[in-house]
Amino acid sequence: MLFGGTMPTFMAGRRPLSPGNRAGIGAALVLLAVVSAVESTEPGVDYVGLLAAVPFLAAVFAVWQLVLGTGVVATMVGAVFVGLAGPNVGMAGLVNLMGIVLATGVAAAGATIRQRQAEKIAELLRLAAVAQQAVLRPIGPQVGALAVAGRYISATAAADIGGDLYEALNTPYGVRIIIGDVRGKGLDAVRLASIVLGSYRHVAYERADLKSIVQDLDRAVARSVGDEDFVTAALVEERGGTLTIVNCGHPAPLLLRRGQVIPLEPPAPAPPLGFMPEVKARVERLEPGDRLLLFTDGLGEARRDGEFFPTADRAWRLLGHGTVGDGLASLETALVDWVHGRLEDDIALVLLEYAGPDGGAAVSVPSWEVGAAGS
Repeated sequence: MLFGGTMPTFMAGRRPLSPGNRAGIGAALVLLAVVSAVESTEPGVDYVGLLAAVPFLAAVFAVWQLVLGTGVVATMVGAVFVGLAGPNVGMAGLVNLMGIVLATGVAAAGATIRQRQAEKIAELLRLAAVAQQAVLRPIGPQVGALAVAGRYISATAAADIGGDLYEALNTPYGVRIIIGDVRGKGLDAVRLASIVLGSYRHVAYERADLKSIVQDLDRAVARSVGDEDFVTAALVEERGGTLTIVNCGHPAPLLLRRGQVIPLEPPAPAPPLGFMPEVKARVERLEPGDRLLLFTDGLGEARRDGEFFPTADRAWRLLGHGTVGDGLASLETALVDWVHGRLEDDIALVLLEYAGPDGGAAVSVPSWEVGAAGS
């Protein structure tokens, strides 16, 4: 993580201290000042030994170089008090000074280990972010006749990585969108999500209908997972104002139209990818201004005190105004506030808006879509 804020430096070319370093040095200097003040009021070496805590306090946040520096300062201050106390302190003063020196070495070593571990964690988080970006490429803001925005909300504060997936493509058969959720979490889920998206990015341009795409994706999942692994998915196609949806065990998309929120449930349920789903398409005629929300089940499972987030009740108020990107930002803010910042599962969101025909000749409805709702 990179932290904001700067601090003046005394030497040109030096980087400003990070807040962590400043906090470590500040806490150490406060303790140093307190011990020095107490020791000054009561001459002797009764409190000099407490200076050994100064480098340890700095080591909690600061890098080893600064820890070593604070330890040297603490040792020098301790030596001054021992010298002022005179020969009466004898061995006690020497033991106190040796204790400060030993504490400085141990604290610097601890800070070195902590710093290396922090660097490894930062590198892992960076790699996780790169992996996630490779899986979830940016989509929108315009794909064909649709304004599109995507958003990934991670339940893990440390890393935006998981098995939720989405993609939007402008193909010869219309705009095609997929949203899905891999069973499980972590790198295995990311691997399977990348397999599904890789297959989809190929077959979406090759297959004339969504049912064929589902069959291809099902085979790709079956070749790559165990018996208990699967991927829920919803596939959407917009062509000439006609919306076609096939659903493989996934939450139904929500159609936002003139203040109403309409769940687009499939004509018949179908199992997830990996279980040979036999899908039936749902076909809707879009109207200019219609919006469609695609989401993974993390949204439906978000709750506080046992009460689920009222997605359908609040969808129009949150998503029906501004740009599609603004709508998703509003939904995320309301959702995080609802759960007090504690999500149980990752959430992928895609919001579409149909602006209407592009001023040219109407695009014919593909023949395979005719009657698909009842097939």
